Amino acid sequence: MNALALIAEDDAEVAEILDAYLVREGLRTVRAADGRTAIELNRTLKPDIVLLDVKMPKADGYEVLANIRQHGSVPVIMVTALDEDLDKLQALRIGADDYVVKPFNPLEVVARVKAVLRRTQGHQPQTVLRVGPIEIDESAHVAYLDAVASGRVRLELTLTEFRILAHMARSPSRVFSRSELIDACLPESEALERTVDSHASNLRKKLETAGARGYFESVRGVGYRLTTLP
Repeated sequence: MNALALIAEDDAEVAEILDAYLVREGLRTVRAADGRTAIELNRTLKPDIVLLDVKMPKADGYEVLANIRQHGSVPVIMVTALDEDLDKLQALRIGADDYVVKPFNPLEVVARVKAVLRRTQGHQPQTVLRVGPIEIDESAHVAYLDAVASGRVRLELTLTEFRILAHMARSPSRVFSRSELIDACLPESEALERTVDSHASNLRKKLETAGARGYFESVRGVGYRLTTLP
């Protein structure tokens, strides 16, 4: 069955444009004109990707994104008129996977959607990577932590966080620069180095909360490293 895209946008004209271009590319679509409806449709329909505006009635895009991240790892692309770096970093801190500023080229949005879906639905190598207590199943696109206190725990990662973790796990103990991580894990976006810092910070917090403290390191002036021993 073709991928399902949830378009959360209160501007009917913008929603119609996104809908038309996505349907033309073979996707199924569903629309939400306010934040509460978006939350409910995400919960009940479990879309494959969400295109999310920030300024919406009833619940804004940040609230919707936070709710989505509490319940799963569906990829989310923010599509909004807010173009300040602080707005982008706020969305990325909460868990957005990409950020498109209005006015946009619909073909660019479609290209980004397809790039994300290729990574989440396309062929994945049949590989399980392990770094210390962290296990990454690339075929299932899921990561686990074998924590002593709580047993085996699934890590609820965003698409970009999973990409970063898996990429670094292929070369444990190596230091990756921010530019390397952008090229390998966010190739379809115009990401800044601060964007990587935001994703890395979220990933570290999730690892530490699950019990893997000390495995994800920041190397001052260089980048990040995933270590086999804390």
